[in-house]
Amino acid sequence: MDSYSLCVAWNWEYDADFVEVLHRTCSRLDLPLLQVTPADLEARLQDLAGKRLRFSAFYDRASDTDPAFLPLGDWARRHGAFVINPHELARKCWDKSLMHDAISEAGRHTPATIVLPPHELEPDLQPIDLSPLGNHFIIKPAHGGGGDGVVTAATCMEHVLEARRQFPTDKYLLQAHVAPAHVDGRLAWFRVLYCTGKVYPFWWDTGTHIYIPVTAEEEDRHGLRALRNIADATAHCCGLSLFSTEIAMTADGRFVAVDYVNDPVDLRLQSKAKDGVPDPVVDEIARRLAELVASRLAK
Repeated sequence: MDSYSLCVAWNWEYDADFVEVLHRTCSRLDLPLLQVTPADLEARLQDLAGKRLRFSAFYDRASDTDPAFLPLGDWARRHGAFVINPHELARKCWDKSLMHDAISEAGRHTPATIVLPPHELEPDLQPIDLSPLGNHFIIKPAHGGGGDGVVTAATCMEHVLEARRQFPTDKYLLQAHVAPAHVDGRLAWFRVLYCTGKVYPFWWDTGTHIYIPVTAEEEDRHGLRALRNIADATAHCCGLSLFSTEIAMTADGRFVAVDYVNDPVDLRLQSKAKDGVPDPVVDEIARRLAELVASRLAK
């Protein structure tokens, strides 16, 4: 039987560089790594069923877009494998309405929000007071990413009714716009990566999506250590080992969580894509994940 320490499932072509970094890191730690892609998924499932293959830890970066990968996670749970970002936790985090409630209950600032039921369940809404959202507000489905189904400049109930029909089985969030402060000539909008207890805060331009590390001096001068506290609190709420979150600092000094939990994290290398994550951070994330696996397997 072929035995591996870690199995990583991936199906996004731009994950190839990160998986290669993870492979090299696992090799240094003597952790055999199995990669499963769409090209060999069926063969690997057959090997697992035939007891010709096994793995001790699992990291799923595929089933969020392709349910065909779900049996890998099922096998991992049935056989007691350690799972990074377990599917049952990740599914909750993919629901923005659930994470909004969890983070609000944790005492963190969130945008003024109204959650609507799916159009399929309640096609005719009762009158809604939209005034807490301001003159312009955002409409977004509770699931999905990449801007799919998002309306960024809604102004009225007609816009809401139209948007809900695009994904009729999903809940929708109506959210007030958050205006970030200007700090040192930059908008105070941040993307923060969290990995196994380590927090990586970045200035993040919402137009260019370019990551610029927040320096220790900037954290002290502008009071940005709050970014770390929010990321830690979010980790406690979601239970994931690796995720990203977006946070804005407003002119009155409040830190507002604006995009709660992103999983899987886009880990394209900045050396390959200008809007990728700086290479040293990707290296460190791969190392921390590999060390997490090694520590669990040593128990």
